[in-house]
Amino acid sequence: MYRVGLTGGIASGKSTVGQLFAQQGIAIIDADVIAREIVLPGQKAYEAIVLHFGDTVLEKNGHVDRAKLKNIVFKNEVERWWLEALLHPLIRQKMIEKTLEAKSPYCIEVIPLLIETFPYPELNRILVIDVDVDTQIKRLKERDHLDDRIIHSILDAQVSRAERLANADDVLKNEGDLNALAEAVKKLHVNYLRYSRAC
Repeated sequence: MYRVGLTGGIASGKSTVGQLFAQQGIAIIDADVIAREIVLPGQKAYEAIVLHFGDTVLEKNGHVDRAKLKNIVFKNEVERWWLEALLHPLIRQKMIEKTLEAKSPYCIEVIPLLIETFPYPELNRILVIDVDVDTQIKRLKERDHLDDRIIHSILDAQVSRAERLANADDVLKNEGDLNALAEAVKKLHVNYLRYSRAC
């Protein structure tokens, strides 16, 4: 299986690009989706989170309140490291399992913290979705209604835009409209089909 790691800063449009590849019939394996699945009640990560943080991070229905958890870990670096050490190995294992089940010529693995959690020797290529920081901040305010302090904590926890771009095999600019983005994805899709046949 030819594997393309898709990454980018927060609010860069990774999910949208993933959906556009899915429209081309490509398997999308999304680390964020898996992260939500592994913290559901009954999962090992769920039990560890409740034991560590207490039931104040739970919603009324008993599920982990991801917004509350995000608020805690982006104000406290030690807590963020603890949570990442718990979740990242579990997420990576699930991604490997889902890759083995994929039926498309290649697969897209959406990994927001790909550069931060190197190495990923199993990936054949890295695609970075790129937007400028002002665009990220604007989208975060509109989408998640976060205040400036939390936004800057999140941005500071991620690698710089320059470092992300330095590790990219392909860069997809996402400052334009959806039609332009869809056309760019189609061009990359043709390339990835060719690469997958050659490997």
